[in-house]
Amino acid sequence: MDKLELLRQRFGYDDFRPGQQPLIDALLQGRDVLGVMPTGAGKSICYQLPALLLPGLTIVISPLISLMKDQVAALTQSGIPSAFLNSTLDAQSYCDVLRGARRGAYKLLYVAPERLEADRFQELAQDIEISLAAVDEAHCVSQWGQDFRPGYLKIAAFLDALPRRPAVGAFTATATAQVRDDIERLLGLREPLRVTTGFDRPNLFFDVVRPKSKDAYLRQFLSERPGASGIVYCATRKKVEAVCDGLQRHGFSATRYHAGLSDQERLDNQERFVYDEARIMVATNAFGMGIDKSNVGFVVHYNMPKNMESYYQEAGRAGRDGSPARCVLLYAPGDVQTARFLIQNGEDNELVREEERELLRQRDLDRLDQMTAYCKTTSCLRACILRYFGERAPERCGSCGNCSGALEERDITVEAQKILSGVARVEKRFPSSLGVSSILDMLRGSRSQKVRHYALDELSTYGIMKDISRDQVRTYIDLLIQEGYLCLTAGTYPVLRLCPSARQVLFHGEKVTCLCRVPTD
Repeated sequence: MDKLELLRQRFGYDDFRPGQQPLIDALLQGRDVLGVMPTGAGKSICYQLPALLLPGLTIVISPLISLMKDQVAALTQSGIPSAFLNSTLDAQSYCDVLRGARRGAYKLLYVAPERLEADRFQELAQDIEISLAAVDEAHCVSQWGQDFRPGYLKIAAFLDALPRRPAVGAFTATATAQVRDDIERLLGLREPLRVTTGFDRPNLFFDVVRPKSKDAYLRQFLSERPGASGIVYCATRKKVEAVCDGLQRHGFSATRYHAGLSDQERLDNQERFVYDEARIMVATNAFGMGIDKSNVGFVVHYNMPKNMESYYQEAGRAGRDGSPARCVLLYAPGDVQTARFLIQNGEDNELVREEERELLRQRDLDRLDQMTAYCKTTSCLRACILRYFGERAPERCGSCGNCSGALEERDITVEAQKILSGVARVEKRFPSSLGVSSILDMLRGSRSQKVRHYALDELSTYGIMKDISRDQVRTYIDLLIQEGYLCLTAGTYPVLRLCPSARQVLFHGEKVTCLCRVPTD
């Protein structure tokens, strides 16, 4: 049976998608490959189909239990013998899978990277014919990737120790040029065929919204899509619980997923979502990798992710069937502080030296700055994403929130002068200046303990913006930072300072006109 007939009979597709055929052909010829293809582009077929045409066993190194389970279930349903080895198997089941692999009962065997070091698995690998090794989510091998997983660093040594090194296919949905280079080097790929199909997903509509109330906006958004299925991502387990409970109280069919739940509850909730028993999944980023659900009509980020890679991978779980889908990020300035806290207080990797650890943390903070810039930009959102991943893009796409008329040009000179005057007076009293929160409190006339401690209520600019909401004043400050009138210093405790160009607005009559988001109720 040729590969096109196999594609039709076993996978149900009439033709190959862009990039699939050259990757499949290279693997069948024994050549290494690196495939960078967006979520929903059909990466798994690039190694599943060759596995059926090659002799022996294909091993698939995969990072998540949910990914293994879903793919093995789908393959089994299609009549393709496959199995997985991970921590969910009891001792007897684990032995049964090993015996089945030894007698040739499977064409594909999914394993976690840490499983490669297990004695019984190594014995199996030495005794059977492995004709193909596929590394899924290959960006996990790079310390510069968003999901670095130390176990991936041992894949190359495992492959080289086999009696005959198989062809190796590495696949990922999101990887910058630096991460792609790392994948090739750290996995030991040998003159691989490189295929990057492009990151654009034309069926996805991207938007960034600053609602006065995220909960009210989310309920309205969901009410307007009564039959749609989608994912709501939150930054923390606590927020998942709060958002899910709130939606359920208002009658929405919602369930939850985060690492604090038991394995069984996560599995049950995942299946309820996949089989449309619950149409809304509220989750942390622990959910979604490898989930095979094609009819996700929207992805809402309740909080801003820590980097663009994570955002695009998570947003890309919408519209996998090619239908139009919406990807909405609900932004609030506090999201930046939450993300910064998670970066600075995350678990340290013991395999990384202290100096490297600090370098990686600074890299994460730099990527947070780029993610924040995406949330604040008035330029085309699609172009911002594509350029981040090194692709060219037109100035306007016509189908994102910033290109569809949700912006207005406004003269904010008076507001700018008030803010800049306030910062100037703070700098005069405190030469090192203060943070955005303190300056916001001063401008809006807060009676907080901090304001009284610093005697900010004695400044002439105290309360001059008391009739404007805190969120709107923060939006003006963000715009002034973006336009170069203010700057926010780096470090753990950033402070707000005037830039030289602020003098033109304060003393020489320069107008400040910006494209601003139309406020969303």
